[in-house]
Amino acid sequence: RAGPDESPRNTMTTQRKFRVGLIGCGKVAHLHAKALGSVEPAQFVSVCSRSQPKAEAFASQYGVTAYSDLQKMIDAESLEVLIICTPHPNHAEPALIAARAGVHVLVEKPLASTVKDCDAIMAAAAKTGVTVGTVSQRRYYLPCMRIHDAICAGKLGSPILGTATIFGWRDEAYYKSDPWRGSWTGEGGGVLVNQAPHQLDLLLWYMGEMEEVFGYWANLNHPYIEVEDTAVAVVRFKSGALGNIVVSNSQNPALNARVSVHGSNGASVSVQTDGGAMFIAGQSSILEAPYNDIWAVPGEEDNLPTWKQEDERLFASFDPTTHFHAMQIRDFLQAIDEDRQPLVTGEDGRRTVQLFAAIYQSNCERKPVKIN
Repeated sequence: RAGPDESPRNTMTTQRKFRVGLIGCGKVAHLHAKALGSVEPAQFVSVCSRSQPKAEAFASQYGVTAYSDLQKMIDAESLEVLIICTPHPNHAEPALIAARAGVHVLVEKPLASTVKDCDAIMAAAAKTGVTVGTVSQRRYYLPCMRIHDAICAGKLGSPILGTATIFGWRDEAYYKSDPWRGSWTGEGGGVLVNQAPHQLDLLLWYMGEMEEVFGYWANLNHPYIEVEDTAVAVVRFKSGALGNIVVSNSQNPALNARVSVHGSNGASVSVQTDGGAMFIAGQSSILEAPYNDIWAVPGEEDNLPTWKQEDERLFASFDPTTHFHAMQIRDFLQAIDEDRQPLVTGEDGRRTVQLFAAIYQSNCERKPVKIN
C-alpha cells in the first residue's frame, strides 16, 4: 500500500490515451462520465446498458457510442478499461467478462456484494494480468490522506483503536428512486453495502488486516425496505488493535460520518468525511468540506484551524462530486501505465466486502467470525 510519499496526488504525466467504457447508466454513472471529461489520458468511447434506449440517451449526452451487449462493446471499441456502475449484486458479471477479455476493471464501491464474487473477479484478473480497482474516492480527500501519512510517519506510534461512524438519513423517496434499492436481491444489503464502504475502507486503510469480527444489524425505522438501516460491530485486527463500527441511515436530519484513529503513544486523529445530509449521487451536492476534527499529535495540535480553512478553500475551488472520482480514475490509469497497483486495489475492495459480510454472518450466527 502507498506510503506518505507514494500516495498519488493528481500527478498524472503520461501521454498515453486509454479507451474507456462505462457499463450502467444510473446516477453514479453520470458522475464518472463527467469526471472522465477532465481526465486527460482517458478517451471515453462507449457506454453499455441492458436497455438500448437508455444507453442511447446516455451516449448522446456524452458523445459516445451506445451498446446493450458488453462483449460486443469490448470488441468493437477495442476497449482497454471498463468502469462498472451497475447495482452492487451485478458488479461481478461484467467484471468477469472484461477481465477475461484482457480489459482493466474499475468497479464502483463495493467491489461486489459477496466475497465469492470478489474472489471470482480477482482470480479472472490474475489469470489475464489485468488491473482491478475499487472506487473509494474519499481516500483522496486531503484530511483522509493526512491521517494515513501521519500513521506511516509513526506520529501515532502504532494504531491501537479505530472507529468508523455514520449517522445519516435515507427517506422513502430515496429508496423509491431506483427499483433495486432496499432489497437483498437488488442492492445486496443496506447501509453496510451502500453507504458504509467508504468509511469501512478508510478504517481498514488505517488499521490494517482483520482477525475477527462480531456484529449486529437491524432495520429500526425503515419498514418499507428489506435490508438493514443500522449496523454495529467490533473488530479485532491482526496487530492486536481494536475497532468499533456504528453505521446508520436512521438519524433525521443526518448528522455526520467520521473515522478516528488512536495511537499507542496516546495521540489521536480524526476526519469528518461527511457533514450534515449525506451526498446522494445525482440527487444532491456535498454540503460540507471534509476536515480533521481531532489532531492530538504532539507538536501539531495547533494546526487544525489553519488546515480547516485551507481544506475548505480548496474544496470550494472545484466540483467535489466529480473531482475526486477524476483523481481516482487518473491514478488508476497511471497505475496501468506504470505497471503498479492503484491506490485503491481490488484486494482493498475485497477486504471491505469481507468486513460487511462478516457482520452479516455474525448477526446470523450470534458469534464472532474469524477472518481468513
